[in-house]
Amino acid sequence: MTDSWATFGADLHLEPVGQGLRSGLMEALREAVRSGRLAPGTRLPSSRVLAADLGVARNTVADAYAELVAEGWLTARQGSGTRVARRSAPRRTDPAAAPSRPARSGAGYNLKPGSPDLSAFPRTAWLKAARKALTAAPDEAFGYGDPHGRVELRTVLAEYLARARGVYADPERIVICSGFAHGLTLLGRVLRRRGVRDVAVESYGLDVHRDLLTDAGLRTPCLPLDERGSRTGEPAALRGAGAVLLTPAHQFPTGVPLHPDRRAAAVDWARSTGGLILEDDYDGEFRYDRQPVGALQGLDPERVVHLGTASKSLAPGLRLGWMVLPRSLVGEVVAAKGVSDWTSGSPDQLTLAEFIASGAYDRHVRSMRLRYRRRRDQLVAALAERAPGIEVSGIAAGLHAVLELPAGAERSVIQAAAFQGLALDGLARYRHPDAPAARDALVIGYGSPSESAWAGALDALCRVLP
Repeated sequence: MTDSWATFGADLHLEPVGQGLRSGLMEALREAVRSGRLAPGTRLPSSRVLAADLGVARNTVADAYAELVAEGWLTARQGSGTRVARRSAPRRTDPAAAPSRPARSGAGYNLKPGSPDLSAFPRTAWLKAARKALTAAPDEAFGYGDPHGRVELRTVLAEYLARARGVYADPERIVICSGFAHGLTLLGRVLRRRGVRDVAVESYGLDVHRDLLTDAGLRTPCLPLDERGSRTGEPAALRGAGAVLLTPAHQFPTGVPLHPDRRAAAVDWARSTGGLILEDDYDGEFRYDRQPVGALQGLDPERVVHLGTASKSLAPGLRLGWMVLPRSLVGEVVAAKGVSDWTSGSPDQLTLAEFIASGAYDRHVRSMRLRYRRRRDQLVAALAERAPGIEVSGIAAGLHAVLELPAGAERSVIQAAAFQGLALDGLARYRHPDAPAARDALVIGYGSPSESAWAGALDALCRVLP
């Protein structure tokens, strides 16, 4: 354990029990010392710093420290601060004594966005599809594989995407990949070889996507964003870019759909400049209050690359994604992928093809849509009752919501949540380095917790909101 509050703060969590903050703080410190997460000699934050982080009175922390010093758990010396005592925890001599509860290795609840409810993976239906697919699979399916991907999967995907997302697709336009990041990596290589230097990205998004493009030798200028989505109609915003990466159906993380005028403006830009639009359709199946927004690719299949995955609809561990490409790009992307398919196993591709063809995929998506909509409604109701001053947005679709906070409160709320064993992300986590800081907010992933953990996670969230 390093001698720093950063490490201490990440590892210390309070159990969400009905005790006062002072008592809870004391017990959390005792447990951290017992378990070894706070090693002897570790310097604790000052009472002033910890009180500011938690948003409580300094006396609350000072009193907790003083009592733990009196009990022998901590030591306090002038000029040295408060530290974990060298021999604070008594040695257990009775072998029959009940062992202490093991320390938690991470947060008790996770409301970070980006993952579905993994406990809801349809194991029985997936196993049934796998058995049927493997029984019917030809011998060559167990070879090195075609870099295009299995034709069985590309065929059913073409039908499904046309029906469910309004994508113009045929099997020859589709290339299977191991997820969005893999697809973006391949496209970055192709764009760089074509002489593209800049790929514009939204002012809020995942840094890992920017990093993948940067690793391919591309610059990632910032595209402004407002309540109508990315401002694609401003010529200066896309000047010099050879491509733009968008999340038009449900912007991540702000949750706004791209306005129809701006969808049209993006396509007009691509047509007039020869540029490409990279469409991340990361959670397009989950729409709650109105009909799904169709994929942007349907407006111009030769200027838009449609990227989708099974990561949100099923599970990210499957590592299955797809690209629906303009015809002019197919050969270059396949060449970038290599002479064999080293990334997406044929058995899993065949299983997904059977899972979709049998109707099991549609049934699972409908079931999860109902579950996630119920969670969203419970989140909104809980906020209205327990934190009525918090505005929530971005909830018409997807697996996350944005909770507006008072100016300057984002960091302190996240720190208080970590202390309570609740993992949260703030909106600042997703801001492009060149984008101005506009607001304080939380990005709440309500899809992540299991059914059994959801109520506790929601309660913990409400407790830390201002």
